[in-house]
Amino acid sequence: MGFLTGKTAIITGAGRAVLSDGRCGSIGYGIATAYAKEGANLVITGRNMKKLEDAKEELERLYGIQVLIVQADVSAGSDNEAVVGNVISRTMDTFGRIDVLINNAQASASGVTLAEHTTEQFDLALYSGLYAAFYYMKACYPYLKETQGSVINFASGAGLFGNFGQCAYAAAKEGIRGLTRVAATEWARDNINVNIICPLAWTAQLEQFQKSYPDAFEKNVHTPPVGHFGDTETEIGRVCVQLASPDFKFMTGETLTLEGGLGQRP
Repeated sequence: MGFLTGKTAIITGAGRAVLSDGRCGSIGYGIATAYAKEGANLVITGRNMKKLEDAKEELERLYGIQVLIVQADVSAGSDNEAVVGNVISRTMDTFGRIDVLINNAQASASGVTLAEHTTEQFDLALYSGLYAAFYYMKACYPYLKETQGSVINFASGAGLFGNFGQCAYAAAKEGIRGLTRVAATEWARDNINVNIICPLAWTAQLEQFQKSYPDAFEKNVHTPPVGHFGDTETEIGRVCVQLASPDFKFMTGETLTLEGGLGQRP
């Protein structure tokens, strides 16, 4: 039994994705696997039901936990409070508690310059990332207050370093950083731990990019100083497990920059 046995974690954007060697191939699925190994019951959301169903089957079969899957897409023009409210309602009906909220989901039109970005592309990043974090945090707050739980959000080096072709993505991630710091200040009195991670991970998308466009990969993707990209489960997922530990009170509101598994405050 892991130390998260009996606890419930909501992880957005956690459909199954794997690398060619069978390891977890997305940050959300890597986190879900790390949490499953510690015995947590999971609520995983996403837009692709097939990926969610595949994740549920594998996690329940391998780790003996219960996984609730909910298709959810926070987007422009939708009743997003209702979308998120449905996730929370089904979570409480199934598990009766929320101990950890992990806002991982994010979509964007990367590679499009600021001058060429459309309003729809900008909305895609802001709604799927910043607005989603806002709605989920608001909806989960009373339940996290009751369990003295944790919130873990995700930012990116795109915002920290101004990556070319990622204006909307960077704007969404910097907004999430600000939102996280405010929540850390306001919710500390409720004993809710609020943190944000800036990961640099090896994912199935990066692997496919390297195979399909080796020259572009070589020019645009650079190995971190420590010599390797972060593993989505054993490094990034385990950091998320640590941040949810009842024995670990991190300096809330700080940013963890993960460069190949090395966590440091910038």
